[in-house]
Amino acid sequence: MKHPFVKILTCVAIFAMCCISCKASDNSSRASEHKVKTTKKTTKSKQPVTNQESNKDTQLQVVKVKSEKMGRSISNLVVLPEQYLEKDDTTTYPVLYLLHGYSDDYMAWQNHVDLRQYANEYHFIIVCPDGQDSWYFDSPIDPTFQFETYVTQELRSYIESNYRTVNNRKYRAITGLSMGGHGALWLAWRHPDIYGLCGSMSGGVDITTIKDHYKIDKRLGKYAANEASWESHSVINLVPSLKPENEQFIIIDDGTSDIFIKDNRALHAALQRHKIKHDYSERPGRHSWDYWVESLNQHLTAFSNRIHMIQMGDC
Repeated sequence: MKHPFVKILTCVAIFAMCCISCKASDNSSRASEHKVKTTKKTTKSKQPVTNQESNKDTQLQVVKVKSEKMGRSISNLVVLPEQYLEKDDTTTYPVLYLLHGYSDDYMAWQNHVDLRQYANEYHFIIVCPDGQDSWYFDSPIDPTFQFETYVTQELRSYIESNYRTVNNRKYRAITGLSMGGHGALWLAWRHPDIYGLCGSMSGGVDITTIKDHYKIDKRLGKYAANEASWESHSVINLVPSLKPENEQFIIIDDGTSDIFIKDNRALHAALQRHKIKHDYSERPGRHSWDYWVESLNQHLTAFSNRIHMIQMGDC
């Protein structure tokens, strides 16, 4: 017969082994639970997919479009309304071309605001081209920077061939910030048959005032030797060529502390002199994303209201 003390030691040993086993099991369970939670959190964020992948069921799509004129492909972000993806939806949608500023790219807007919310609320297909510091015109000195042709012809053709769009100038809008503000007005005013709605947020609308910055000399040559080219590629100098009968809806705004505020006030005055209807406004703000995100909402609201009026036959 075993000594009572031996029995006690045996019981203690068994109890300790059970505790260790339970603790290990509990730790394993917690580790597994943490792993599941982490994985679930990671899969929540939706990233754009390329047109080389299956992208028919996502609102954010990155598409590469070949530019025959430039001899290279350009990346673009396409943002679809949620309704667009429904199986029984056959609706055609207006399109907003949304241009980024200097030193940014086609993902700049989405990196600062969720464009899916705007696409859902306003029922626009939003297209963000990669403008690559081009100022959105066709460079007379660099054949690899022909972005007027790209945006107005090559990209537009791709979008209208691959998405359900309303192919009517009255339902096609273009706007942008800074360099993109210049670009949006440049493209719209040179192609009123394509864009019925256009806008600019803090646009660099007179490039002759910023001669030594933003790589403009890479697109046009040095100002001193190419003064006429700089003048003719500055959007403010297009105003005398605008015709009231084009009936473009124009919205322009800038922050009162913005670096381009004087140029935008000059543009506003020029449009008034030539009796071109437009919506011009200023509000407190600098050359910053806080200002532009607020502006985007205002531009989309204005474009949406205009389209509603067109549909109602009021304009």
